[in-house]
Amino acid sequence: MSDVNLVLPLADPAAELALAGGKGASLARLARAGLPVPRGFHVTTAAYRAFVAGFRDEIDPRDPEGAAALFARHEIPEQVAAAIREAYAGLGDDVAVAVRSSATAEDLPELSFAGQQDTFLNVRGDGLLPAVLRCWASLWNARAIAYRDRNGVPHDDVALAVVVQELVDADAAGIMFTADPVTGALDETVINASWGLGEAVVGGQVTPDTLVLRGGEVVREQVGDKTVMTVRTPDGTEDRPVPAGLRRAPVLSAAQAAELAALGARVQDLYGVPMDVEWARRADGTLAVLQARPITGLRARPEEWNDSLKGEYLWTAGNLGEAIPDVMTPITWSYVRLFIHEAMSASALPGFDMVGNIGGRFYMNLSTVHTIAAAMGMAKRTSATENVFGKLPPGLDVPKVALSRWEIIRRVLPMAVGLQRRVRTNLKAMPAFLASSRRRCEELRARVAATPTAPELAGLWEREIRPHVVTACRMLEAAGRQGGGTLVWTRDKLRKLAGEGDAEAMLSGVDAGGGLASMGLLLGLSRLARGEITREEFAAAYGHRGPHEFEVSKPRPGEDPAWIDAQLAGLRDLRTDTEALLARQERAREEAWARFAARHPGREARMRERVRRWGAVVRDREEARSETMRAFWVLRAFTLRAGELTGHGDDVFFLSLEELLGLLRGDAAGLDRVPARRAAYERYAALPPYPVLIVGHFDPVRWAADPDRRADVYDARGGLAPVGDAVTGFPGAPGVVEGVARVLAGPDEGDRLKPGEILVTTLTNVGWTPMFPRAAAVVTDLGAPLSHASIVARELGIPAVVGTGNATMRLRDGDRVRVDGERGTVELLG
Repeated sequence: MSDVNLVLPLADPAAELALAGGKGASLARLARAGLPVPRGFHVTTAAYRAFVAGFRDEIDPRDPEGAAALFARHEIPEQVAAAIREAYAGLGDDVAVAVRSSATAEDLPELSFAGQQDTFLNVRGDGLLPAVLRCWASLWNARAIAYRDRNGVPHDDVALAVVVQELVDADAAGIMFTADPVTGALDETVINASWGLGEAVVGGQVTPDTLVLRGGEVVREQVGDKTVMTVRTPDGTEDRPVPAGLRRAPVLSAAQAAELAALGARVQDLYGVPMDVEWARRADGTLAVLQARPITGLRARPEEWNDSLKGEYLWTAGNLGEAIPDVMTPITWSYVRLFIHEAMSASALPGFDMVGNIGGRFYMNLSTVHTIAAAMGMAKRTSATENVFGKLPPGLDVPKVALSRWEIIRRVLPMAVGLQRRVRTNLKAMPAFLASSRRRCEELRARVAATPTAPELAGLWEREIRPHVVTACRMLEAAGRQGGGTLVWTRDKLRKLAGEGDAEAMLSGVDAGGGLASMGLLLGLSRLARGEITREEFAAAYGHRGPHEFEVSKPRPGEDPAWIDAQLAGLRDLRTDTEALLARQERAREEAWARFAARHPGREARMRERVRRWGAVVRDREEARSETMRAFWVLRAFTLRAGELTGHGDDVFFLSLEELLGLLRGDAAGLDRVPARRAAYERYAALPPYPVLIVGHFDPVRWAADPDRRADVYDARGGLAPVGDAVTGFPGAPGVVEGVARVLAGPDEGDRLKPGEILVTTLTNVGWTPMFPRAAAVVTDLGAPLSHASIVARELGIPAVVGTGNATMRLRDGDRVRVDGERGTVELLG
């Protein structure tokens, strides 16, 4: 047995967990870093084991009292006692010390054993060895045994060291948290302070002062009624009443609190995590660190994701927001921004955000769209905007961007010229891209799965994945930019010449030959149900489309057999199958064309050509969007593989793209932000979907807590007209039907929709398509004539009213309603 292993100087590098216990190892680390730790030494676990060597097998964890008696009957071996006496003499003559237990399973990141073993204060001379022995014995007291049992720590695995330190003759002491342990705020320091030694605070016997500091400044302070203080006595310590003049007096000045917070910041910097620090202040005002451990159970303070705070703009969840209905994980938001930059950048006003993240949800900045339209002299031509984003409530004044007309033109014009050139080039390349995209995505997913190392995966991203995603987005931009005037003019012209109902019937048939991608999931499921294709063939052709196709943390239908089973079950109870609906709509379409020819002799051929071009544009847009979503399946595969190769699993969903690539290359700095982002995601995902339209600064949490909240519009300026009782919107698809309203919050509730009921929901996207044949009609809060609900309902001949703004607020599950898809009205029946 070596004396070196029995006792160690406080700052000795050998004073690690196995020899010095958790508390001792922490104090050694603090002392080596030059922090103000009182002088002292460690009585190591080797000394403890030497003491218990002769009776260790007699210790029974089921009998704490017997264990205490067992320890009391034995004397400390002389070699151990001599080493302790020699180390104590090195502190000076008859120095008062604190004798603290330090277990090997103590002050770990996952567990805090604080208070489970004993501490003795104001110990002198001959009292030291008995105090050390009582600390050792406390490893087997009832508290410590029960704590180990609760946390699954084997009793055979623990040993006890003892820290002996010069006792700080403190006039004040307390606890400091370098992050708020209640709220999780990482930018706040919380200090508890009371008079005397710190035991009254640690033991909860006193209500201390509480100070909260941010950036070195006291932002909140509560002075406690400090009734008790722990003080030194000739025989040890005792609790005494606080003198009347000090009970309500603040213990720390603002300057002293700031000095203490700065000391806490040094401790946190040393450990790299928020810390729980016991501190003391000597009579001369100098500070000492008595103990420091990581804060256990710290709740991360959620990040705030709220681009509505950037200015007074009008934001809409219409159009693309329908395709991204979920609260987005940070990595998905990174991919969506890449998508926007490549597919929609020409709609932007340089210097201003075209899209935003509000409480994790996707919104588009309509203020920039209206500002550009006004500058270009198109303010009154609102039909194009309405066809895409829906109508604005009457009287809603759109806040504009504060730029002169000429400044807007100067910024936008070069971009518009470049857009025309880019669209022409990409339209020429589009047929080849669409023909090869599926094969290329399958190759990329296979390459991702086979990539053996994280750095190689980062290289694959740069060389192959990113270029393909960018190309897909640019093809979608080109498809969306072709024939914009055709889409609006054709619909408006047909309405005037043929009426609303016939116009919508004549515009159907876009899916002739199976070319409309929005119908792909439905038609693919129908083929699978009839046994015409296998599950593998379905997954390969259609498995990239679904209700959450932008969100890469969620599985695609092609990798989720349970989703496919649920959809097939829904198809089995249809009164009319999909092909029958399409055939019925084909008859209605030809009847409408016959009426048109009779009313307008000589104009049918020209109008049919117009409608053919209209359909070709719609099909191109739909197919390009579908292939972009196939590229997003590649992004999901890439992200999952990154989690596997780095060993960080689903934490990677809470990184930005830049941070994820950094992690693949060995920089793990972004992982520090994961807890706060996960907390933000969970907080926002628990809230109901936000209003379709938002003007100005919007607080999602406060809005959700308002019993009078509106789902259609929020205007921070106030002055909104009350929600009307009438449910009206765009005529999405013609027809009149009566039935029971089934109000669904999301596609996962699709099994609640029975055949012949009326589907009422906030929005639909391609993932909702399989339930359309069950619906007698479709009614949505969000939507416009070019939205998903309108296109699919028109193809199937199902009446639809879209973009009502208030359907889910005014209609209740089980209400009987009449839907008029030609007039765009929904009537509540008695």
